Amino acid sequence: MDVRDLSVLGATGSVGRQALDVARRNPGRFRVRGLAAGSDAAGLAALAVEFGVEAIALAVGSREVARAALARAAAAQGVPDPVREILVGPDAAAQLAARPADIVLNAVTGAVGLGATLAALDAGTDVALANKESLIIGGELVLAAARATGARLLPVDSEHSALWQCLRAGARGEVDRLVITASGGPFRGMDRAQLEAVTPAQALAHPTWDMGAVITTNSATLVNKGLEVIEAHLLFGIAYGDIDVVVHPQSQIHSMVQFRDGATIAQVSPPDMRLPIAYALGLEERIPGAAPANDWSAAQEWTFEAVDHAAFPALGLAIAAGRRGGTAPAAYNAANEVLVEAFHAGAVSFPQIADGLAAVLAQHADAEATRASVLAADASARAAAAAWARTADENGRGAA
Repeated sequence: MDVRDLSVLGATGSVGRQALDVARRNPGRFRVRGLAAGSDAAGLAALAVEFGVEAIALAVGSREVARAALARAAAAQGVPDPVREILVGPDAAAQLAARPADIVLNAVTGAVGLGATLAALDAGTDVALANKESLIIGGELVLAAARATGARLLPVDSEHSALWQCLRAGARGEVDRLVITASGGPFRGMDRAQLEAVTPAQALAHPTWDMGAVITTNSATLVNKGLEVIEAHLLFGIAYGDIDVVVHPQSQIHSMVQFRDGATIAQVSPPDMRLPIAYALGLEERIPGAAPANDWSAAQEWTFEAVDHAAFPALGLAIAAGRRGGTAPAAYNAANEVLVEAFHAGAVSFPQIADGLAAVLAQHADAEATRASVLAADASARAAAAAWARTADENGRGAA
């Protein structure tokens, strides 16, 4: 195969570093041309020097800080500084995404990733999408951008990669339903009264995955699973009524597709993000040794259970927002980011994340999704969620 030019956004985060590990172990398949990060200039510089990239982007910082970090990294690695262009500022990742490449892997966290996804698609570049917020808040905007240029959206989330792989087993008309699995997070089995007492530290103790603070908290509330349902609907064109969520604590089955004849095809592997990353970067070609395989000679137990919607109402709220469409998913996502921050600051309790989401969605005025309306919905929902959290905190209802 030809060597594919790759840009990685969110390069210093968990998914970004694992993507670069795939590239590191497959130099004949991938050439890293650009890297973007938030504020970790030192980490970005070390990776840029190692991979010999031409351009870097830093959301927070300055060119002087970045250049000094590159000089230190080059000296430490004993090689010349390869970087010829340094982009700085809130739009730096989007500017990098618009540069020529075969694939842009977007592993930026949060709504800020939308601009980069659209920039890459507008340039006709395939996007390996780990930033689910792009599709959640962008919705039809993102799909339209992909259709306009013929660029592909390549799912990187383990669940959507699993569905992508399983869907190859049959024709679209043969699909009965999608089944997205959830680990259940660290609070599986608790009721609301018990959840009132949980701490931010406990919310970050995910039983199977190592992720950032926002995504890990979203996993604990099942917000993440709600976003995944919306994303699956948009990626695969399957109706919301034909997408199920089931709790599977072992995280070995990453999702399943049930076909009309009663057959169910599941994608199974140990929890390791390098496998879905490699599948996306390989454009459905399986890269040997991308991640360890299951040891089928060892005894294993897989269990499944229904979601407790009473204890974890955020999942249903997400699906309702997806069904509303327009700017409702953008409002849901923005409010959640603010409420998660408030939870970690001790202003609201864990169950109040969902309470705040319900309050913001109840007052949100739906509008058709355009770039302007999505950004406006994002801003208004953030303001509404922040006001709700302040009131909750003032009333003494926050976390202990």
